[in-house]
Amino acid sequence: MNEGDVLRMVGSLALIVLLILAGAWMMRRAGWLRAGAGHAIRVVGAQSLGARSSVAIVQIEDQRLVLGVTPQQITLLHTLPAKDDAAQADGRASGAPLQPGFAQALRAALTRGRTGPDTAQP
Repeated sequence: MNEGDVLRMVGSLALIVLLILAGAWMMRRAGWLRAGAGHAIRVVGAQSLGARSSVAIVQIEDQRLVLGVTPQQITLLHTLPAKDDAAQADGRASGAPLQPGFAQALRAALTRGRTGPDTAQP
């Protein structure tokens, strides 16, 4: 083996290792390597509040916790009932209609505004 062959082999090995690491990073970013259903803790959602702080909803067995997360600490902000309990408390299980959300109310107001003042209902 001459120097060119050794250099080509080392370069090929480095390229393969980089491809494996890049694939693992992409899978992690895409969410394919997240915790499965067998784990007791699951992040339901998170919202960034600034550069280094956020609010997260975490499901732990039958409770949902609202957590404030900063680089220095994690603070429990509120405890929510389980998803089934929340649906019953809202009246969804009994069939009672929910109040419209902001998006629905805005859409209805914009639709009323397009029909004109003479056809608008009081």
